[in-house]
Amino acid sequence: MNRLLAFLAGLLFGFGLLLSGMANPAKVLAFLDLAGPWDPSLALVMVGAIATALPAFQLARRRDRSLLGAPMQLPERRSLDRRLVVGSLVFGVGWGLAGFCPGPALTVLLTGHGKVLVFVAFLLLGMGLFERLEASTSQRSGGRR
Repeated sequence: MNRLLAFLAGLLFGFGLLLSGMANPAKVLAFLDLAGPWDPSLALVMVGAIATALPAFQLARRRDRSLLGAPMQLPERRSLDRRLVVGSLVFGVGWGLAGFCPGPALTVLLTGHGKVLVFVAFLLLGMGLFERLEASTSQRSGGRR
C-alpha cells in the first residue's frame, strides 16, 4: 500500500511540474534571466508551493509519526554551514546551465532529449561522487561528520 501511495504522490508531483512549466527548461531559463525577457511565472509557482507546504510542515512538526505510520524525520539543524552553501551554489549553477533541477529532469527523462540525458548522467555522477566523498570522510573521522 505504501508503494502505491508513493507512486501516486510521485505521479501527482510530476504532473504538477509539467502543468506549472517547471519541466520546460526554456521557461526556467527565462525565469532565471533577469537581464533578458524575464518570466516571473515560476516565482508564483514557488510561492504557491511554499503556501501549500507550510501548513503541512507545521502539522508534521507536532507529530511523531507520518499518516502512514513511519517515523517522522524532519531536519533539526537550522544553521548555515559550508556544505549547505557549496551544495546550494552547485545546485544553482546546474539549474542555471541546464534549466533543469532533479525532479523535472526525471519527469521528462523518457522524452530522450539529449540535454536531459546529459543532465541526468551528470546528476548520477555527482550523487556517486558525493557518496564516495561522504564514505571517505566518515572513515577518516571515525564515523562522525
